Amino acid sequence: MPTNVVMPQMGESVAEGTIIKWLKKAGDRVERDEPLFEITTDKVDAEIPSPATGVLSKILASENETVAVNTVVAVIEREGPAEAQAKPSPARIESEVPAQTAPERTPRPGKKIRSSPLVRRIAREHNVDLNHIQGTGLGGRISKKDILTFLARKTAPESEVVVPAGIAAEAAGFSIVRGPAPEHIEFTGPTHIVPMTPIRRQIAEHMLASKKTSAHVTTVFEAEMTKIVTVRERMAEEFERSEGLKLTYTPFFVQAAIEAIKCFPIFNSSIEGTNIVYKRAINFGIAVALETGLIVPVIKHAEEKNFLGIARAIQDLADRARSKRLSVEDVQEGTFTLTNPGVFGSLFGTPIIHQPQVAILGVGAIEKRPVVRNDAIAIRPMAYLALTFDHRVIDGAVADQFMAYLKDRLENWQEPVL
Repeated sequence: MPTNVVMPQMGESVAEGTIIKWLKKAGDRVERDEPLFEITTDKVDAEIPSPATGVLSKILASENETVAVNTVVAVIEREGPAEAQAKPSPARIESEVPAQTAPERTPRPGKKIRSSPLVRRIAREHNVDLNHIQGTGLGGRISKKDILTFLARKTAPESEVVVPAGIAAEAAGFSIVRGPAPEHIEFTGPTHIVPMTPIRRQIAEHMLASKKTSAHVTTVFEAEMTKIVTVRERMAEEFERSEGLKLTYTPFFVQAAIEAIKCFPIFNSSIEGTNIVYKRAINFGIAVALETGLIVPVIKHAEEKNFLGIARAIQDLADRARSKRLSVEDVQEGTFTLTNPGVFGSLFGTPIIHQPQVAILGVGAIEKRPVVRNDAIAIRPMAYLALTFDHRVIDGAVADQFMAYLKDRLENWQEPVL
C-alpha cells in the first residue's frame, strides 16, 4: 500500500518549503522516522523523517524546488509482512555482525562519517569535528538532533557582535547572537550574479506579501532611559551573580510593551476576512538577525511572566537561535513582535509587520543626547521607538496613545528586576 510523503507546514504563516537535499534516492529502502530529505523555510531548516517503512518508489520534487505545504513530494511503497520478514532492515543486519559492545565515542580519523549536508553545514558553522559525535541513526548516521544535542552540552563562549561603543552596545538583548557578516564578492567581470538562497527568496516573498496585505504606517516616539539605565547599572552584577544571566535592556522593553498591549488589546489581534480576532495570550516575538537571514522566535504567554521570566525566555531563545536549535513551535503563534536594530547602531527604522500580526515595535540605539529639561540643556540617555501598525484596524490616535503609554512606562520604571 503506497504512502504519500508531503511537504509539512513548518509554521502557521509558512505556505511552502524548499527541498535542499534528498537523503535517499528512488529505489532505496527506508525505515519509519529515518531522515528522508532536508527542507528550508523562512522560519527553520529541518530534516523530514519518513512517515512509513518501505521502498522510496517515486521522488516527485527535485532538489532546490519550492513547493506548497501538503504537496506530495514522494511515494513510499509499504512492504507486506512476508516481504518485510524476507528482507531484514539495516538495523537488523548490523546487529548480526560482530561489533564492539560499547558505543564508539572517541575520534577515529579513518572512520567514514555518515551525515547529511545540513549536519555538515552546522558542524562547519560551529567548528565541530563530527568524529566526536556518536550518531544515533541507522549505521551510526549523525542526525540533526545528534549534533544539536552535542552543541547543547558544550559550554561555548559568547560570540560578540561589533557594535558602537557605549550604551548602544549594552542595549543588545541578543548580543550573543552573531549578525550577518558582510558578503565577500570576487568579480570576474563587470557584474557578479548569485542566485538567492531558498531562505532569502522566502523572506523576500514574506516581506512583499506583508506590504501587500497590511496598510503600513509608522509612528516614532523618543523615550528617556535614565531610570532604566540607573536600575541596570545598579543591579547588573547582582542579577548575573544570583540568576546567571546578563542584565540587558531588552527585557525592559518587552515588559513595558506587554503592559501597553494589555491596555490596548487591539495590538494583540489579527484580521480574518472582515473580522478582528483578539488573542488572549500575548505571544511575544523577538526578531533575530542570523547569518542565514531573519527569524522570529516567540515567548509564549509572555503576559504570565515577571521580569526574570522574560529575561530567561529571551536568553533561552537567543541561545537556541544561535545554535540552530529552535523548534517549529518556537516560531509559531506570535501575536506581537519587537525588533532591535539598535544593536547595530541604528537610531530607528520602519519595520515591516510580521503577518498575520498587526504591529511591530522597533527599538533604536540608546545614546546620550542633549535634551531640554526645565528650560535648560541636559545630557540624557535617549532611545527612539518606532511602531509600525496596520492602519486597517489601528487608527493613528490609538497607535500614539499606545506609544505614549509605553514611553511613560519606560521613563518612570518602577518594576523590580529581582
